[in-house]
Amino acid sequence: MLALARWIMRGTPQAIAAAALTALVPWLFWFSAAVAGLVTLRRGMTTAAPVLMAAALPAGWWWMQGDSVPLASILLVTLMATVLRSRMRWSEALIVGSVVCMALVQLGIFVPAGGTAPLLAELRQSSSEVASMLDQLSAQGVDTELMATLVIGGATGLVVLLAGIACLALARSWQAGLYNPGGFREEFHSLRLSRKQLLLLVGLMALGMVLAVPAASLLAWVPLLVAGVALVHGFIGLKGMSGFWLVGFYALLLTTWPTILIVLLLALVDTFADFRGRLTRSD
Repeated sequence: MLALARWIMRGTPQAIAAAALTALVPWLFWFSAAVAGLVTLRRGMTTAAPVLMAAALPAGWWWMQGDSVPLASILLVTLMATVLRSRMRWSEALIVGSVVCMALVQLGIFVPAGGTAPLLAELRQSSSEVASMLDQLSAQGVDTELMATLVIGGATGLVVLLAGIACLALARSWQAGLYNPGGFREEFHSLRLSRKQLLLLVGLMALGMVLAVPAASLLAWVPLLVAGVALVHGFIGLKGMSGFWLVGFYALLLTTWPTILIVLLLALVDTFADFRGRLTRSD
């Protein structure tokens, strides 16, 4: 992919073509978002504007067809890339991305245009067990349409945020590979939330519970999770351990909830203990 990134960065026409074509092809929007992120990181938002427009137009067409994920992902990656370029802090870019995604979920951007009623009706027809469960919830006074809206919107928002972070990481790795070999590895391995940033995330979670904004509670922990993943990468890198440890780690992270909770706890403690700093000093 680095050779393709090198071709893209030869000029604006190449970047525009790559961003537009991949945004138009189903399930390739992530590549378009990464291209927009790469140009933004390297040249700034002003120069990247034509590339962003080229990616946004096909993604906007998909939005009109009922799929808001491509356009939301492209805009989110570009925004986080702008913050990362200006502030040079991954933690701030992650927090900004999370807050924006919370707003998108709360505004109902990821809910189907016709609402959730047709989906619930289809589920009732396809499964008697689901129909029985929905009837029980309705009998208990639960608004099933509102519940479905919250679940669909929150789950889609979470996927968009995680995909956006992954696309930003891909763009940053391309930038490092082309202009600063090894820079992304060093940058990501040192990612750590400050105490003020941790308090901000906790405050967002608490505010979400008080104001009945589930998206805040659902998405505020994502920057902490990424910081925990960076901690594991940094520890393995400092110890010179084999890459198979990372393979095993990601296998556990993607398949077991306890691993996610452990990573979150490690990132939380690392905010105060600075494990990597202690390890470096001891070595």
